[in-house]
Formats: sequence, C-alpha cells, structure tokens
Amino acid sequence: MRDSGGGAGAIAQRIQSILAELARAAGRAGRRPDTVRLVAATKFVAVDQIREAVSAGVKILGESRLQEALPKLEALGNQDRLRWHFIGRLQRRKVKEVVGRFDLIHSVDSLDLAGEIDRRACAAGCPQEVLLEVNLGQETTKGGFSPSALQDARVLAELDGMPHLSVRGLMAIPPMTEEAEAARPYFRRLRDLAQGIAARGLSRLAMEELSMGMSADYSVAVEEGATLDRIWTAIFGPRPLGTQRSDKEE
Repeated sequence: MRDSGGGAGAIAQRIQSILAELARAAGRAGRRPDTVRLVAATKFVAVDQIREAVSAGVKILGESRLQEALPKLEALGNQDRLRWHFIGRLQRRKVKEVVGRFDLIHSVDSLDLAGEIDRRACAAGCPQEVLLEVNLGQETTKGGFSPSALQDARVLAELDGMPHLSVRGLMAIPPMTEEAEAARPYFRRLRDLAQGIAARGLSRLAMEELSMGMSADYSVAVEEGATLDRIWTAIFGPRPLGTQRSDKEE
C-alpha cells in the first residue's frame, strides 16, 4: 500500500469538505445532517492515512478484501468507536471469516449468499447486519438482486425467515454516467424499492439504510435518501497506479 493522499493535512481537509457537503445536501432534502454517514473506502490505503482520516472525523471504514482488512483491523481495532463495513464482493468461502468481524456487510447479492451468512452467524452466535445489493441497471458485470426479485413475496419471505440475518436496507451502484445528475433516477428507484419493501412489514427487513453514492455523485445520492456514502477518491486522491478500480469502492 502507498500514500496517494497528498501532503500532511490534505486528507483532513478533504474530509471536512465532504462532511460539509453531506450536511448541505441533507439540508436541501429537508433531512438532518446526522441521518447521513460517510464510509471511507480504504482499499489500498495505508494505516497512517486511515489514522489521519479517523482523526479528521471518519467513523466508518469500508474494506473490500479480507486479506487486506485483517492487518488494519488488528492495527486500528475499535479505537474511537470505529465501525468496520465490508463493501466488496463477498465470496461464500470467505463468509466465515467476515461474519462477526464487520458491523455491516453491504454486498449481499443472492439468496445463496444470504443463507450462508445466516448459517455462519448462527454458528458464531451473533446476528449479522447486512444490506441487499441491487443491480438497478441489470448490468452483466455487476452482481446483485434484480429489482423485480425484491418485489417477489417469496424472495422476501425467504430472507425474512433467516433468523441470524438482520437486513438493514439496500445498496446499489448505478451504471456509470458522465454527470452526477444522470444517476438521480437510479437513486430514486432504490429509495422507492426500499419503501415498498418496508411497507410489507417484515420483521427482519428494516430498510433503514440506503448505501448509494460515491465521490462523483454523493450529493445527489443524499438528496434522494442515501444514509451511507462510500467515498475513496474524494478523500484519498487518485488511485495508485497499477491498481484495478472496483465500482463498490471507486
């Protein structure tokens, strides 16, 4: 890992700017600023830079790869009541190691994966909070439930019947667009989908969280109801050369 965040204080300045814009966007939507939280995506980010981000006000760290996250978890632990979110694609063979280590998993993209998390959480004796990933654009390069699947009573009943799975809401990444405003209909659709699920009154499908919006479009996402924004580039600067971009963490 390397430092791509600029000189001393650059990360802190960026974070303060982002937090201010999150508050303004919430205000434009008639929401309280504390209803929106920043998730700093920390893939490829060194521990020293993460510490700077935490000192500047970051309270949630989003990791995408278990092998990279483990040494960071050990180094930073739960200092300053940090919360750790798993935001990358989760393979079933890695579920056992992820359950219980992360406060929230953003990327539950199938009933099979949900079932595996439920089984592992049962074995560990701790319910696992998750978000359901939705493939709004029906893109073949992305995983996730289709919107129609999450309108199917049988699918929702199966999820609601998993006693160690606590579904807190939805996550989505719209198709890549040239301008942030073009993502608005997708964010709105995710919000409407969550409201439709919530109206069914299922006990384990709370629909309190919407994880949507990244560096290029987080203001629009907040205006449409985002409660969690996953941001990498706007905090840490350009991605290191030779590293592959993943849409979940930019």
